[in-house]
Amino acid sequence: MIYEFEGKTEREAMELATQELGLDTSSFDVEIIENQSGGLFKKGKVRIRVHTKDSSFAENRARESNEYNEFEEKQEAREARETREAREERHIEPLPMDDFESKIVEWTTEVINLMGYSAQVSVAFREPNKLGLRIDTDSASILIGKKGRNIDALQLLANVYAGNLGHSDTKIVLDSENYRLRREEALVRIAYKTAEEVRSTGHSILLEPMNPFERRIIHTTLNDIIDIETKSEGDGLIKQVRVMLKGRNQ
Repeated sequence: MIYEFEGKTEREAMELATQELGLDTSSFDVEIIENQSGGLFKKGKVRIRVHTKDSSFAENRARESNEYNEFEEKQEAREARETREAREERHIEPLPMDDFESKIVEWTTEVINLMGYSAQVSVAFREPNKLGLRIDTDSASILIGKKGRNIDALQLLANVYAGNLGHSDTKIVLDSENYRLRREEALVRIAYKTAEEVRSTGHSILLEPMNPFERRIIHTTLNDIIDIETKSEGDGLIKQVRVMLKGRNQ
């Protein structure tokens, strides 16, 4: 339905429409068909045309609302399903799944026992060409050693054994009490702290000797800092990383 109302201002015309129709402004559309400004001896006048929203409009809005709610429910259900599936994918079967895994787990357990410690070894993760083993033991601090030297040595031997089994292309990663993650976080902090010190003093800093994995973390962490660069120094597997201002050798 269409109605017309007139008032001194648009607001007054709108108020008149809501009073006479018994509707709020959300229930109709307004079209201004005349707007005369007032002067010193002339009153202003605004005439509006009101288009009330019929039942079909309300039904359409209700249908749209229901469809939207259904969409939201389906979206939430889909997200919940994807979250559940992602959790299931992240769940790793801790028991060996083939002969190779069984031999690596048994070998690692036996070596730790020969060292005089008891431990339970299980599979932590499986990735293409990489197998992670988790060592649960009351002697974790000893097996890890200072700066991870003991567990790194044990990991090196495990990789040699994997090669003897015909799996030289599979990297074995040993961990206990999330040492690898904790070490990585510590190295990232060291990298940023060292970069700040180099920037403030203008002098390069040579970090402690590190294995290839640890050096890669330092290089990667500082790679995107514009005025800082890094390079490895030394011979052999264990080298040191020098952190310096870009463009300077020392």
